[in-house]
Amino acid sequence: MRTSQPCTVKLCPDGEAKYQRVKGFFEGVLRHSKGEHAGKPFVLLPWQQEVFRNLFGVLNAEGRRQHRVSYIEVPKKNGKSTLLAGLALYMLGWDGEPGAEVYGAAADREQAGIIYREAASMVRASPSLSKVLEVIDSRKTILHRGSGSFYRVLSADAFRAEGLNIHCLLFDELHSQRDSRLYSALRYGGASRREPLLLSISTAGFDRKSLAWEQRCYAERCIADPATDPAFYGCIHAADIKDDWKKPKTWRKANPSLGQTITEESFAADAREADQSPSKLNAFLRYRLNVWTTQDVRWLSPDAWARNGGALRGDLEKREWFAGLDLASTYDLSAFVMVSQDVDKTWDVFPVFWVPSANAAERTTRDKIDYVGWIRDGFVRATEGNVTDYDVIRQDIVALSQQYNIKAIGVDRWNSTQLTTQLQGDGINVVGFSQAMSSMSSPSKFLENLVISEKLRHAGHPVLAWNAANVAAPPDHNGNIRPSKLHSTERIDGIAALVMALGVQSSVPVTVEQNWDIQVI
Repeated sequence: MRTSQPCTVKLCPDGEAKYQRVKGFFEGVLRHSKGEHAGKPFVLLPWQQEVFRNLFGVLNAEGRRQHRVSYIEVPKKNGKSTLLAGLALYMLGWDGEPGAEVYGAAADREQAGIIYREAASMVRASPSLSKVLEVIDSRKTILHRGSGSFYRVLSADAFRAEGLNIHCLLFDELHSQRDSRLYSALRYGGASRREPLLLSISTAGFDRKSLAWEQRCYAERCIADPATDPAFYGCIHAADIKDDWKKPKTWRKANPSLGQTITEESFAADAREADQSPSKLNAFLRYRLNVWTTQDVRWLSPDAWARNGGALRGDLEKREWFAGLDLASTYDLSAFVMVSQDVDKTWDVFPVFWVPSANAAERTTRDKIDYVGWIRDGFVRATEGNVTDYDVIRQDIVALSQQYNIKAIGVDRWNSTQLTTQLQGDGINVVGFSQAMSSMSSPSKFLENLVISEKLRHAGHPVLAWNAANVAAPPDHNGNIRPSKLHSTERIDGIAALVMALGVQSSVPVTVEQNWDIQVI
């Protein structure tokens, strides 16, 4: 796939002059403000030059910019934030538009503020810019009083705003937009301007129903045939899904700034991590190679899970145990999973499952889920009727707590208030465990590390293995993960309960050393 619409025609003198004006501003006025390049001129890389040649040098019959809308997609760490920051400053006071209104937008105001802070740092790092631009941090605004122009960060509810007379709109991380309301509301805000520019820049996402995917597909069409929409400019730097993601050739294909804003050594380190974990591979493909993935990429490798299938060992009844309880809403699988750390810092896992007997028979026939066989072989406990019998679950947990030294049980309180109260009345330590990313991410990563390092023993329990094969753990924008029932292919109750058990274990004081033994990454 061609990565951008090339500037195939020689620029006319006016177009060349306009391009050189932008290039001269970046390389002659702007200074980097961070890292090893701090204080040095902003020298445009070849791919950035190509973008600006198209955006500013290609003119229409009236001698104005031909491209009014642009979609640019590059992986993280290729300098897109500094590029947008510099462009915001150029459009603010050097594009020849009196009273220019330049706006930065993103999924939230904090994300949009990243570009603003970079632009503000550039102003402060440049004596010439500091003389003509005023930075107002409290309002995330930069003023160019000489032309009556400003650059401002839009608030999250800007789609309700009216009357914006937009000269330039910069959308950062378009894939993070929850819907198209903000984009649609601002799309035509520059209709009265002579040469408005709407530029969206993003890394790859996962939602093929999103605004960013729509824009990416349209960009691909325009890249393949620029006549599709002469006013639209597309630029995509990405690996193809068939490319070997382990090869430096693929890294360079997707990352036009490799060797400048990011080193090949760091890429190699990230690739080695990705090779050990499906969830890290998912993130590597998206953020490093700009490949659009699906969130239902399997989290735990079945092969790695199977390698942890050893029998439980030791005097289990004398050990300290922690548990997680994941209850079915009414009619499907409920899971109670106990974990215990051995003296060698390996872990034993003891799961218990329940399912309504009527539902078990129905699903065995309809969905080929072997509940009937699992019940027969003792891997699932059936309760009478077609809904979950919490009284049976309570009795079984009480019996287990009398046999094993269960220090604490973590539960999601939203559907377990009555059972929690009853178990606490039975003298069992039951604690609420939030399903939020902030609570689930650390124990989820810990579980991932236990599986990879083969420090888990689950005795090959088939229901837990089925849950492990189903589970997806899509990362958020900060790399946090948790089991997602929404994006998983089937039931994952046992893994959700296992994560809660590990999370409770890390927060409750016990006699065995309970700090994370494997590095959480």
